[in-house]
Amino acid sequence: MALATLGGVGRLPLAPGTWGSLAVLPLWWLLRPRGLVVYSLLVLGLTLAGLMSAGSAAEALGRRDHPAVVIDEAAGQLLALAWLAPSWPAGLLGFLLFRLLDILKPWPLKALEHLPGSFGVMADDLAAGALAGLAAWLLLWLGGYGNG
Repeated sequence: MALATLGGVGRLPLAPGTWGSLAVLPLWWLLRPRGLVVYSLLVLGLTLAGLMSAGSAAEALGRRDHPAVVIDEAAGQLLALAWLAPSWPAGLLGFLLFRLLDILKPWPLKALEHLPGSFGVMADDLAAGALAGLAAWLLLWLGGYGNG
């Protein structure tokens, strides 16, 4: 349960998914400059931890995608920032785009929620992270900011 809620971050009031996304921003800031291999291992490790814990935690909490389970938001947020160099404009844009996609869940993100168990909890957030990261990278590039 502690893993799925990021040590209780998911139990913070009002917007647990946003708190879960904010909680991992320091990891991006610290580890992204160490290269994509190190950063990818972080994202992969968090994704595997989510696959092992999210479904059972949600089931124990009595709801398929319980708001207290935020390890999916953490993994998705880190994936959204994977292509962006650590800078405050890139971080802010990646954060806002990921939260927007995670909240609105346009097709096909909504459909991914219906996958069974932990896959259903994690898949939509990882897909939202990939789309948000691509959109942020493209917007920064079009705006002349390069990668960050």
